[in-house]
Amino acid sequence: MKAVYIKPFLTALLIIIADQAIKLWVHGHMYQGEEIKFLGDRGMLHYTENNGMAFGMELGGDWGKLTLTLFRIIAVAGIGYGIVYLIKHKYHRGLIMNGALILAGAVGNIIDSTFYGVVFHYAPIFHGRVVDMFYFPLISGDFPKWFPVWGGEDFVFFRPVFNLADASISIGVILILIFQKHYFKHETPEVEAPNSEMVED
Repeated sequence: MKAVYIKPFLTALLIIIADQAIKLWVHGHMYQGEEIKFLGDRGMLHYTENNGMAFGMELGGDWGKLTLTLFRIIAVAGIGYGIVYLIKHKYHRGLIMNGALILAGAVGNIIDSTFYGVVFHYAPIFHGRVVDMFYFPLISGDFPKWFPVWGGEDFVFFRPVFNLADASISIGVILILIFQKHYFKHETPEVEAPNSEMVED
C-alpha cells in the first residue's frame, strides 16, 4: 500500500488506540464523578459518561441513542470513503490528515456507544455510553444581573467534559474551516490563444 494511504489511516489508528487506552484506564481506575487534578482547579480528569454526542450533548431515549449510534457508523463509512477519494484525486495533504482526525474521533466514540454496554454488562449492543474525562474550567464567575437571559447565573469556560475522540474531531473541523481557502484553492489554467505567442519568420 502506498505511503499516501498509510499515513492518514495510521494516524487515525494511533489516535483511536490512545483514545481507547485513556477511556479504559479511567473506567478501570476511577469512579464516576471522581476528579484527578493536574492543573489545579483549571484542569483535571473528571470521569463522566454520556449517552449522546460530543461534549455531553444528548439525543433522547433508547431510539434516539440507537439512531445516533447507527448514524455514527454510516458517517464513519462516508468519512472513510471521502478520505480515499481525496487521496486518489490528490487533494491537499493537510485536508486529508484533518479528515483522518475526524475519522479517528468518530470511530473512537462509536466503539464506546456500540460495545461498552455489552463489555461492561449494563446495556445491549449499540446502547453503550461514551466515556468522557477531560475538564478545563479555565474561567468561572457570574453573569452581571443586567446581562440578557443569563443575568445573575454562574458561568464556566470551558464547561463541557470531553475525551480525546471529541478533541480529535474538533481539531480536524476547526483546521479545515481555518485553512479551507488553502485546501480548496483551484488554479485556473491559462488558455492558449492562437496569437498568444509571437511567431518569428
